[in-house]
Amino acid sequence: MTGCFQPFITIAYTRLTTQTVHRRIRVPARRATMGCVTDDLVATAMEAAGGQTLWNTLRGLTVDLSVGGPVWAMKGWPPGATFDQTVTLNTGDEHIEFSPFTRPDWRMTFDAGTDTVALQALDGHAVGTLAPARAAFKGHLRPTPWDALHLGYFLGYANWNYFTTPFLFTYPGVTAEEIEPWHEAGQTWRRLRVRFPASIATHNPEQVFYFDETGLQRRMDYVTEVLGSTLVGHYSGQYRCFDGLQVATRRRVFRRNPDNTVNLNMPSITLDIGNVGLHYANEQARP
Repeated sequence: MTGCFQPFITIAYTRLTTQTVHRRIRVPARRATMGCVTDDLVATAMEAAGGQTLWNTLRGLTVDLSVGGPVWAMKGWPPGATFDQTVTLNTGDEHIEFSPFTRPDWRMTFDAGTDTVALQALDGHAVGTLAPARAAFKGHLRPTPWDALHLGYFLGYANWNYFTTPFLFTYPGVTAEEIEPWHEAGQTWRRLRVRFPASIATHNPEQVFYFDETGLQRRMDYVTEVLGSTLVGHYSGQYRCFDGLQVATRRRVFRRNPDNTVNLNMPSITLDIGNVGLHYANEQARP
């Protein structure tokens, strides 16, 4: 893909009827070793996002991110709190840093390989560590308060997944199958059911991703295991082009019903993205 297009779609969310078309595929290993992705929906989604060739040149991203929503008051943070930070993530392995984080003089790092969240002062002084991080949520319910370490784990793994999708579908152990399309807001969205291995920290092992006619992701469904196993419908939009990479700059997270409809009255979590910087493995290979 060369350059970026800027599709504009206005969405009023409703649920209509569905028809069934099944195709099962298995995607190859991730970008360092993968060849051509043969499934047309995975390939279409990657091309719409900027293309596999561009992604293969990257080693990381830097994202200006603002996180808000009423759920944080329930988790023990001040009502109306927003978390504004610069996020730096690796595109190859699940490693992400937020700075500042919850305080102007703190930063947070999450690393899935060691299942560790680390809080540090900006001068490098250790503030706290959560390890093994996932196990620290055992017995938690939706209203269970979170300290900065628990919050760091959730925001860390979640945002790494968001910013590496759809290329994440080609990483080792990830499998995908196209399932029946979904009709919403007068549109037909193609869907992928994606299964993640235990080596990838994510909301839950099986999730569903929705793509519009251009191949851009518009919705994803998952179960937030660390947040009381809440059913979620997560919408993404307002795509912008950053040096060839298409990024959704507006994300809204809603409660989802068992029948797959979504309560759209008020989002529980909001994510708004400002600038996105691309970091290349080899600056000479920069497109």
